[in-house]
Amino acid sequence: MGLFSKKSQQQVTTPDIAAQVQQLLLPKSPPVCDWSCIGVRNRMAEGLGGDFFDFVPTADGCQAVMIGDVVGHGPSAAVVMGLLYGYIHSKLQAVCSVYHLVDQVNVFLKSFAARSQAHDHLFSATLFFGIIDPMSLKLDYINAGHPPPLVKRGGEILALAATTQPLGFFEVAKSSVRTIRFEKHDRWLLYTDGVTETAAANGELFGRQRLETLLLNHQGDHLELLDALLEDVMAFDGQDRPQDDCTAIAIDFHRDRIT
Repeated sequence: MGLFSKKSQQQVTTPDIAAQVQQLLLPKSPPVCDWSCIGVRNRMAEGLGGDFFDFVPTADGCQAVMIGDVVGHGPSAAVVMGLLYGYIHSKLQAVCSVYHLVDQVNVFLKSFAARSQAHDHLFSATLFFGIIDPMSLKLDYINAGHPPPLVKRGGEILALAATTQPLGFFEVAKSSVRTIRFEKHDRWLLYTDGVTETAAANGELFGRQRLETLLLNHQGDHLELLDALLEDVMAFDGQDRPQDDCTAIAIDFHRDRIT
């Protein structure tokens, strides 16, 4: 049935079509790997939004992982997200360097921001971008102002804090690149601020502490963790639709690394 077909006397609206097109940009499912299990959950606050994510194999056999959040939400964020998402994919075909990819994305956003002082703030985004070597489980990454992804290792949590500012305004230094080596049984949780900044009726935020507690204590698999997280966020919010775009990715590592 086409987008413009009638169903139960309901007409498909322009925002509905735009939301469907935006969803076509995002991956339908995570990649199937022999070294990890990957899951993702995504809910947009207004059907259209600024959250984006992907898992892209690189030319040298590694795996690029990215998650980001364009300033704002709704149609304006969706437009910038579409531009940014397409640009990143075009560069990933030729660039296998974490720094050069993020630096080029930053220049791209700055070029649009320079066109309008009134709307320059719309061309800014947080971005966590990393490339994993499946053999050594070594991740090179830059965290450009994004909420710190969390790694559960045994009974502790490691946080991959921001290494540079959000993209769109400032230069990105080569020293922004960081490295971590994952271990078998690590669980890696990436998320957008729509999760931690969800507010209850009294104004209290869901916060990172609740997220860390869930990550430490949850006994199910990666998909069950994501479902439990979204249920907790929705219950904390107490509303039918999220206040902001919410995205979470969980990656379980189940193979010993080869050094």
